[in-house]
Amino acid sequence: MKTTEAASVRFGFRKNVQKSSLLAGAALFLVGVLGFIPGVTENYGALAFAGHDSEAMLLGVFQVSVVHNLIHLLSGLAGVLMSRRPLPARNFLIGAGVSYMVLWTLGQFLALDSPVNILPVNSADNWLHLIMGMALIGFGVAFSRDAPARLRESRA
Repeated sequence: MKTTEAASVRFGFRKNVQKSSLLAGAALFLVGVLGFIPGVTENYGALAFAGHDSEAMLLGVFQVSVVHNLIHLLSGLAGVLMSRRPLPARNFLIGAGVSYMVLWTLGQFLALDSPVNILPVNSADNWLHLIMGMALIGFGVAFSRDAPARLRESRA
């Protein structure tokens, strides 16, 4: 890491791609935590470990399970940690965005009650996945236009 880049992270000067990764990661982590809080998650007693049959609903809208919540926690932690440097932040945003787009695509073609569906998702989850996927990819691309130049610099 270059001295100026290290100093900018140390003193809180972050690029927009890093801020976006930090915000997205913190939001995903928070969603993972909230999925384990009774009251915020309705039907908490019906929270299944995995699978489409979990009846727990985050905010009464989004279907969740233990595995679903753990994925949010881990991906959120990854986003926060990867926000420390611009290139990993960009990679997180684009990678997470592509993952959400894949989830949305699967949600369109996979029956929600299919045994293959290990993550409980409903229609609200599917539309959120589409919006999140597009937003994360958009932020990752828009805020890292000079990423190829930084890649060349980091290899030198």
